[in-house]
Amino acid sequence: MFRSLWTGASGMNAQQKNMDVVSNNLANANTTGYKNSRAEFQDLIYATLERPDGPDDLGDDGRSTPAGIQIGHGAKNSATLRDFSTGSMQETEQDFDLAIEGDGFFIIEGTEGEEYYTRDGSFKIDGEGNLVTSDGLHVQSFDGEIPQEATNVSITEEGRVIATLEDGETDEIGEIEIASFINPAGLEAQGSNLYSATAASGDASVGLPGENGRGQLQQGFLEGSNVNIAEEMVNMITAQRAYETNSKSIQSTDEMMSIANNLKM
Repeated sequence: MFRSLWTGASGMNAQQKNMDVVSNNLANANTTGYKNSRAEFQDLIYATLERPDGPDDLGDDGRSTPAGIQIGHGAKNSATLRDFSTGSMQETEQDFDLAIEGDGFFIIEGTEGEEYYTRDGSFKIDGEGNLVTSDGLHVQSFDGEIPQEATNVSITEEGRVIATLEDGETDEIGEIEIASFINPAGLEAQGSNLYSATAASGDASVGLPGENGRGQLQQGFLEGSNVNIAEEMVNMITAQRAYETNSKSIQSTDEMMSIANNLKM
């Protein structure tokens, strides 16, 4: 009977982590480039009280047990899987707002030279003409500088950056490359809309948008979160009910133990 206490507790713990994932999804429903996460579960080890045996494996009592007796010990969280499907495109009409329509990530250089990846293309220009994130991190994807005399900057779907100068001349000042991964679900979230590569994600394959299956750029757009609020609300209610049911199993076990302790011979 003590087994059911631990089983119920494992279920409550798993559903608490499930609620943590759902809450984070809802909190980031308006975060640019945010990717929805889903909690995954596995059952725990089983206590085998009687192994399933066939007619050729008769037990000591001369009978077979085609089903056997196994009792599980609850559930655990096995992974949180991130959905990298493209979110809705939101038009901003800002020259340096970029969205990737399809697969790929912008490459960002950290403060210590480390390499990060993001789907958040809300970029700005610093005082030196560098393309930077909202936190001032250098956009490593862009290999040029925006000239101070530029009156307009256009960015093609293939990543070509063309500046229109004060005299009306146009100049291609660089290209924006993006990175793709064989297993983007293996990327490690770092916060601030940034990811880092891991052994599970594989190495980044860097190239121009539209090449080798990479998505294309959309200037003047930002990619919204792909969180489905209605679906997350259903997931939240399901997790709450499962948590409540697991707590009831612990209460019921406690009541049964109390009855057994109060038996009189």
